Amino acid sequence: MCGIIGVVGRTDTLETLLQGLSRLEYRGYDSAGVALSGPGTTWRARAAAGTESVAALRAECVDAPRGFRTGLGHTRWATHGAPEALNAHPHLDCSGSVAIIHNGIIENHAEIREDLVGRGHVFTSVTDSEVLAHLIEEARKAGEDLSEAVRTSLLRVRGAFALAVLDATEPDVIVAARRISPLIVGTAPGVSYLASDVPAILDQAKTFYAVEDDQVVRLGPEGFRALDLEGAPVRLRQLSIDWDLETAEKGGFEDFMAKEIAEQPEALRATLLDRHRRDGAISFDEMGVSDEELRAVKRVVLVAAGTSNHAAQVAKYAIERWARVSVEVDISSEYRYRDPIVEVGTLVIGVSQSGETIDTIQATREAKRRGARVLAVTNIVDSSLAREADAVIYTRAGLEVSVASTKAFVAQVAALELFALRLAQLRATMPERDVEALYRGLQAVGAQVERALSRREEVAEVARALFGARDFFYLGRHVGFPTALEGALKLKELTYLHAEGYPAGELKHGPLALIEPGVVVVAVATDPAMHEKILSNLAEVKARGASVVVVATDDDESIAAVADFVLRVPGTEPLFAPMVDIIPLQLFAYLTARALGRNVDRPRNLAKTVTVE
Repeated sequence: MCGIIGVVGRTDTLETLLQGLSRLEYRGYDSAGVALSGPGTTWRARAAAGTESVAALRAECVDAPRGFRTGLGHTRWATHGAPEALNAHPHLDCSGSVAIIHNGIIENHAEIREDLVGRGHVFTSVTDSEVLAHLIEEARKAGEDLSEAVRTSLLRVRGAFALAVLDATEPDVIVAARRISPLIVGTAPGVSYLASDVPAILDQAKTFYAVEDDQVVRLGPEGFRALDLEGAPVRLRQLSIDWDLETAEKGGFEDFMAKEIAEQPEALRATLLDRHRRDGAISFDEMGVSDEELRAVKRVVLVAAGTSNHAAQVAKYAIERWARVSVEVDISSEYRYRDPIVEVGTLVIGVSQSGETIDTIQATREAKRRGARVLAVTNIVDSSLAREADAVIYTRAGLEVSVASTKAFVAQVAALELFALRLAQLRATMPERDVEALYRGLQAVGAQVERALSRREEVAEVARALFGARDFFYLGRHVGFPTALEGALKLKELTYLHAEGYPAGELKHGPLALIEPGVVVVAVATDPAMHEKILSNLAEVKARGASVVVVATDDDESIAAVADFVLRVPGTEPLFAPMVDIIPLQLFAYLTARALGRNVDRPRNLAKTVTVE
């Protein structure tokens, strides 16, 4: 998502920053800015021109001061606040001396802002990040040096951050810190660098170091020193970097698809951050539909295409189970052609990773024309869908480069299930303790996804064993069905092999006629309530000669009786399971495609965003 670069000790600081920001553009962004520090002076420039912001920023820097040897640069992916110049980083304190750039989300920003405003601070943006500049300003006024001011300020904040700070009163210093959001330090003779990702400084630094969670680093021309949040000295772990620039943009992965599969725990955590108030209420800063309107909702219609439609199908089960509201899911390209009925109390939710999928936009326009309230679930701030909707929930998954979507699916399911919990709170359809327990369970899914990702080699063994198969049927029941649909979609997108997803209960209504030796049946069987039914279905296909692959939980001992291959995953709440169960299916499709020599980032005949009907 956002990109960070910092440098101390160069005479061409501004050009180094702008070049670094251009190398971070692949991460996705909507605005950009730089700050330079000289004796007693902090200079700043910002631009908000979407994906042209770095070029626009360069034009804003024609009058930049010369000779300043310390600077920060930032590309922003908007979360709190629209993608406008006033919300772009760097942010300044009231004195204009302290400048900060920040990736991540400060969960308790609202209460901190309220306190700081009461103490006389004036805010110039609506971001969560700006509170950090004013917290550090307070600590500086109390006599703390910049490192100590950053350290003590961070003791007050909750959430994720990769933070970099400069102050004109210490012009040859940058102080940085990290929690969850990535951050690295680089050094060269007489120069220190800071970046959110290797490409920004790959050809500048000679040695690279990883900043770990809750570490604070003070950088100067001569090098750096690091502390933990309690003030104790720590050593940074040196990194071995032997990548070229193209590989560096992929984070060392073979391709963007592998990188994006690996980023799913981070995408989940970012989507869930800052969604829970102190009073226990689940909240969405972007929600433009009132609580009263949500309580009055009588029917929910989800419109989406492709992977987003599969996420919407998962959400149907959660909304109906928890909020007790009738839900239907429409293919967005079909919605406006079926003369849909929109009654009082209808909420239409458009789901699109890009926010530019033309069929989904047209479906929500038709719904609004007929009187529905429209909620958008999208990854892109200020996208067409976001602008036209009455309310927006952003998934915060970061840029997806690969055409075949991966991390968008898990982020969309998380966002939609959070919304289901909020609807349940407002409608009082669940005890508050149950909502709280489910919210905590949802927060734990990121770790479960990490465990599933760690089993790549187990999936690779299955992919190797089944190499050469041409026909695949994916089966599931309940939320296992949309998971099966998504697994089949990934296989056909990446490998060009025949793959179909079916509800397992429909097996006898046609598909069973196609089952014969050489066919592979992949089943999702992680839901205890559906387990016996799935076992029965698998016995039928095994008796007809199919090879059977099953996604099953770690504690499932009975599955071996019907499965030729088992893809194990951690067990979780059944309605959360699609976010975990999809991981081995993504990996299976990816590894099979690589073995076939396919271009996994750019499958033939497909586009990332469908902008024509």
